[in-house]
Amino acid sequence: MDPLTLLVTGAAIGFSPFVAIALWHLIPILFHAFIGTLGSWIGWYLRKKTDGRRALIIRATEEGETSLRDKDKSDSATSVGTPNDRKRGEKGEKEKGADNGEKDNRDWNGIVGFFHPFCNAGGGGERVLWAAVRATQQRWPNAKIVVYTGDHDVSKDKMLSRVKNTFSIDIHPPTIHFLYLSTRHWVLPSTWPHATLLGQSIGSLIMGWDAFSLLVPDIFVDTMGYAFTLGLSKLLFPAVPTAAYVHYPTISTDMLNSLDPKSAVGNQGVNAGKGVGFKGALKRHYWAWFASVYSRMGASVDVVMTNSTWTQAHIQSIWGPRRQGRGRQHQIAVVYPPCAVSDIENAVELSEQSEKKREKCIVYIAQFRPEKNHQLILHSFAEFIRSGSAASKDAKLVLLGSVRDDNDSRRVYQLRLLVNELHIKDRVIFKLDAPWSEILEWLGKAYIGANGMWNEHFGIGVVEYQAAGLISVVHNSGGPKLDIVTDVDGQPTGFHATTATEYAEGFEKAFSLADPLAVRLRARRSAQRFSDEEFAKRWLAELEKLVVTP
Repeated sequence: MDPLTLLVTGAAIGFSPFVAIALWHLIPILFHAFIGTLGSWIGWYLRKKTDGRRALIIRATEEGETSLRDKDKSDSATSVGTPNDRKRGEKGEKEKGADNGEKDNRDWNGIVGFFHPFCNAGGGGERVLWAAVRATQQRWPNAKIVVYTGDHDVSKDKMLSRVKNTFSIDIHPPTIHFLYLSTRHWVLPSTWPHATLLGQSIGSLIMGWDAFSLLVPDIFVDTMGYAFTLGLSKLLFPAVPTAAYVHYPTISTDMLNSLDPKSAVGNQGVNAGKGVGFKGALKRHYWAWFASVYSRMGASVDVVMTNSTWTQAHIQSIWGPRRQGRGRQHQIAVVYPPCAVSDIENAVELSEQSEKKREKCIVYIAQFRPEKNHQLILHSFAEFIRSGSAASKDAKLVLLGSVRDDNDSRRVYQLRLLVNELHIKDRVIFKLDAPWSEILEWLGKAYIGANGMWNEHFGIGVVEYQAAGLISVVHNSGGPKLDIVTDVDGQPTGFHATTATEYAEGFEKAFSLADPLAVRLRARRSAQRFSDEEFAKRWLAELEKLVVTP
């Protein structure tokens, strides 16, 4: 072997470990670059595919505005300006205010896509959606709003009518459009009896593809908690700004800790203490892996809003480190959900006279979902009744909530059976899918408002209790504890409980207050923090960060 060959061979052998290490680190980089390029190509294809529908939406908006203006002129020929005239006047005032050098993008006319497949469910999450849509419409009158939904059986007119009747929220019809998903069943728990967290996340990816195959928006907003869909959006359309309104983390440190029966939360939640044994170990590792993937999805989102300080803390602990690593400039913000504080204040009187009209009644406003733990409230109410105290005499419990599907209907049936077993059938009233007017009626005449969910992410129903002056008896965790039922001027606005016995004691204390009106007035003052106006202000401050004007 000649010297040159020997030298080259020796160098190759000597440097081979370094080359191997370099390739080992280069492979992931090349893989991510390939995935990013492939995603962008697919995104380009989807844009081209949906350009026709975008044009249809723009045309339908223009025709709807024209039709509404003509109707306004015909119905209000002698009035001082139509609603659209007034809107243009407000727009002019805003534009005048922009002369001071501040950026004004009120004329932005892009498409905001709201991903909310269950938009007709009628719960607190839907109130957030519709209040966000209304605020967005008012801030950017020329923008088009698209809601991706799976509610095929509900027309636009019926949807907006229910929003008005259920939440007392008026939506401007011409600029809102509904795109109907055919893949919503992929995120139902019944579709994934095992590995449900992962299965539903995969299902959300399928729904996301379904949504983007219908239309690619200019801003994509998830208001239900489908973080994987936001990750898909960023992969396919890197330039499309994204926002997340997080009601509840898909997985949290509390959930992970609840698997350990020896932990502080080992007896809470539907998976409490299930981290023991071989299956438990698998579950712990599976959840830890899922949390890692979930954090990657959250790190891709441009603007993140949470509904409470509890949710913010958990999202920050899971998403925060990766978001910081990716240089996300916007901090995770708390944007309290909008509650009908003003409507309730106007409808419900708080005075010595109204106090005499209150009935010995406890209300629980909550969707009939497993985590709402209606069983706990029923058991605690039964214990309260069995106490035989003067406060428990003639007391009643009213369960007000929406029923989304057959699973919820079966759950209500099981609750009715439990009511019979506890021998409180004549004391419990079920009100399913009650309209807002009926909810207001109950808020006006009830005495106590109850909440039974562990780690309730926020608790809009609890705010409604406070706005109506009800004495709250709520779970000693989550939003009701940290954000809502807090002291005012050093005095309580309600009671916290964990066990059935503690709830029963809370009911006893609430019914036995020497001066309930004073507590009711403090509760109403506390509720001011959660008004529609406060939500709109905070929502727009966050969404404004995503509106890019040329």
